[in-house]
Amino acid sequence: MKKGRSLENGNMNQIYAAKTNHITNPVGFLLNPVVFSWKVRECRGKNQRCARILVAKDETFADVLWDTGEAKLDSLAVKAEMNLEPCTRYYWKVIVTTDADEVLESDVQFFETAKRDEPWVGKWITCDSRMERHPIFSKRIIPRGKVKKARLYLCGLGLYEAYFTDGEKTETDILKSAKIGEEYLTPYCNNYNQWLQYQTYDVTAQMQREGVLSVLLGNGWYKGRFGLNQTEQKGFYGDEWKLLVEVHLEYEDGTQEIIGTDDTWEVTRSNLFFSNIYDGEKRDDTLEPVEPVSAQLAEAPQGRLTERLSLPVTVHEQFTPKELIHTPKDEWVFDLGQEITGIFKLHVHEPKGKEIRIQTGEILQDGCFYNENLRTALSEYVYISDGEEKDIVPHFTFYGYRYVKISGVTNVSCEDFTGMALYSDYEGTGSIQTGNELVNQLISNVEWGMKDNFLDVPTDCPQRDERMGWTGDTQVFSGTACYLADTYAFYRKYLYDLYKEQLIAGGMVPEVVPTFGPSKCSCAWGDAACIVPWNVYLFSGDAAILEQQFDSMKAWVDYIRKVDGEHHGWRHSFHYGDWLALDRVGAAAGNVYGATDEGYIADIYYAASAELTAKAAAVLGRKEEEKQYREIAEKQWRVVKEEYFTPTGRCAEKTQTGLLLALKYHLSEDEELTREMLKKLFRESRNKLNTGFVGTSLLCNVLTDNGMTDTAYRLLLNEEYPGWLHEVKLGATTVWERWNSLDEDGKISSTGMNSLNHYSYGAILEWMFRHVGGIHLLEESPGGRRIAICPNVHYDLRRAEAVYDSAVGQYACSWEIMEDNRIRIKITIPFGGEGEVRLPHAPEILFEDKTNPLFATVVNGICYITAGNYEVVYEATEKLKKIYSVESKLEDLLNHPQIRAFLSTMTEVDMIPDAVYGLSFRQVAEMFSGPMDEGQTEMLNTALSQY
Repeated sequence: MKKGRSLENGNMNQIYAAKTNHITNPVGFLLNPVVFSWKVRECRGKNQRCARILVAKDETFADVLWDTGEAKLDSLAVKAEMNLEPCTRYYWKVIVTTDADEVLESDVQFFETAKRDEPWVGKWITCDSRMERHPIFSKRIIPRGKVKKARLYLCGLGLYEAYFTDGEKTETDILKSAKIGEEYLTPYCNNYNQWLQYQTYDVTAQMQREGVLSVLLGNGWYKGRFGLNQTEQKGFYGDEWKLLVEVHLEYEDGTQEIIGTDDTWEVTRSNLFFSNIYDGEKRDDTLEPVEPVSAQLAEAPQGRLTERLSLPVTVHEQFTPKELIHTPKDEWVFDLGQEITGIFKLHVHEPKGKEIRIQTGEILQDGCFYNENLRTALSEYVYISDGEEKDIVPHFTFYGYRYVKISGVTNVSCEDFTGMALYSDYEGTGSIQTGNELVNQLISNVEWGMKDNFLDVPTDCPQRDERMGWTGDTQVFSGTACYLADTYAFYRKYLYDLYKEQLIAGGMVPEVVPTFGPSKCSCAWGDAACIVPWNVYLFSGDAAILEQQFDSMKAWVDYIRKVDGEHHGWRHSFHYGDWLALDRVGAAAGNVYGATDEGYIADIYYAASAELTAKAAAVLGRKEEEKQYREIAEKQWRVVKEEYFTPTGRCAEKTQTGLLLALKYHLSEDEELTREMLKKLFRESRNKLNTGFVGTSLLCNVLTDNGMTDTAYRLLLNEEYPGWLHEVKLGATTVWERWNSLDEDGKISSTGMNSLNHYSYGAILEWMFRHVGGIHLLEESPGGRRIAICPNVHYDLRRAEAVYDSAVGQYACSWEIMEDNRIRIKITIPFGGEGEVRLPHAPEILFEDKTNPLFATVVNGICYITAGNYEVVYEATEKLKKIYSVESKLEDLLNHPQIRAFLSTMTEVDMIPDAVYGLSFRQVAEMFSGPMDEGQTEMLNTALSQY
């Protein structure tokens, strides 16, 4: 049998996505515990009967270290019960037997431990850190025999890049040689006073010969300026370059050698003389070489050194500019056509001493380059030529940009420039496409917003003098992110960061993680401590994330409880509330606070986090803590109802966000009353949203869950301000921070706080996966073993297709509106998966067609299906393309923007009382103006039928 394949009866069977700790073949990661997972596709069987995992130190499995035997193993997560040695590669495979008696064997996978608790031979070294020119530390490596295996363990602060060259130790030799690994911005972003991580590299190929190992250091988050209100050119965590290296050589004769950093290493200087995250980089190739000096021993950094958790940050997509623009200001500006986060490569050949300046921005203004909304971030690259032809690439910074202004280059062309998108190496899992091109562009904008802000830390924005891990942005987008990608390992690292900050803040969750200075907290922001791990668990089915974060979840709820005391202190603390909502009447220009009472939001999120902590305790089998936190949640829900709801169920917070929260958490004694209140608010706002960070993330999901999908679709498809498609029509390629980041004329609305690349409002894509594409994960079935398939069709989209490669396997659902009011639905359920299908507008007689396997098991209109592909075509029970006439409900007519505009030419539509919205247009017209004659009826019906 060929590995990974079974060709039994001509069918191809395959185990795929076999991962260790949700990473494919991890090397040097923190592995505690070790968890295996896998998926199966393309086989005759529908479910796994049993499975067997084997672990060995060799690819042939001659000496098996751990063998589960054939057992009922859960493919979502199997914890390895074995002791791991340091610096060791382990091989593993899984053998699956299906319910069709197929035996499938995975390809051989591996994971490799780093040093674990092994003491370091290498010592921390440094140099004269007052010099501006960035240091290069070097050591000549002379293997004493044939090398069988070589590993490099490395941490450099602030940032590092490692090289191996056969030549001399000049910068030219070093930077022209092959960089070790493909990663950028190592060792990544942490609270370095709490912990820092080292990386592991396989350097067996390099160590087959004598050569020079060199490490170039930059400033980065550790040593360069970074953080809120940080304008001085100094680092928050340190002011000294530091390096720690070990090279482990294992020779074919069985002997071993470790070469570590010490004061025999040499230091010279690169031509980089400036770098930081916000301002960019400066390089002068006319500088004279510096004679090497000996490295100095250094004190170890304050934080604990551990194996890595950060996923590699690598170059993914590369872009050739779509256009080279000669602006009215005589500037030369590249347009990539897409806003990205990353670096670039520019081919140059200019006379010696010529200064080349590269500046980046998100938008043009009046056809000219613009980047004032980046505030103090210079976001540039300065290069002084030595007269040689070469490619220049930044080392220790990154940019959020679409437009690039080039000065100092003659005869520049698009072929000279390459944009390089950098983000963490996560695996995409979800996609969705529709028949509406504006909506498709919005989907792309959300996907790019995630890529651009998933650079080691889930940031708020990638371009201005911020780029920080705001907990609120992370929380509201986490559901969408989990549909788009396997986020387990990425969020695992961030949540580890988050708990480290809590440990020094008495359980408080800072507004940004890592903090980089004093920080406050807020509801909905700090609640990321409970919401994000719960979302990761729901999508992965792996409870290890709850085990790792349970103390963090408890600490956050306990912190709130302490602040709250006996007098509701939490309610009266500072909170961001519904940040950037549009509903605060009479607010001054530039207002950032919504109208929903911050105390109301705080009390609700307090109860919700306590409830999630109780749920996590239940999953983990912690009965006492489950009881404790469930009692906290129930008490707090009572507090919310007593303070903000009348005995009849009327919510005191009469805002879109206030009512959305009431419906999401079932707080009203009369939910129909709450729905009617919310519908009235949307009527008053002409079906426009006015929600901010809290409300927008809940908006469409809550509407659909409460029978208001038509309203959700109107919000999605609205092309006017404020709305998602309004941004698209103004040229957005990512999601904006504010609904009015640009004015109607394309002018930037403000510069104080205005990012064109903020993914928070991209949370709309979670609703699209759930309710447009119809792939809805169920809380009672974490990991997607069983999901609900419940698409909501809409004529203005015509069609939609959602694909989600869950922790179980790939689910897919597509729908298409055909001629004669028919709907085609296609569904795919993966091996090991189950679906509960609710068909939109389906006649009851359809379910009696037992020749279609979709209807083999139907209970109360729900089709229960297992692995396989399904399709059905049927005529809808109601008209999918609405035909408007005088018999249409007034509410339906006024909900249509063009019809509303038409009717407003005839009457003051804003003066029509709310009580008559449920009547037909004819009834309302006759109520106020008397009976309509045939001529009036025909004229109006003709006009209305055009829409």
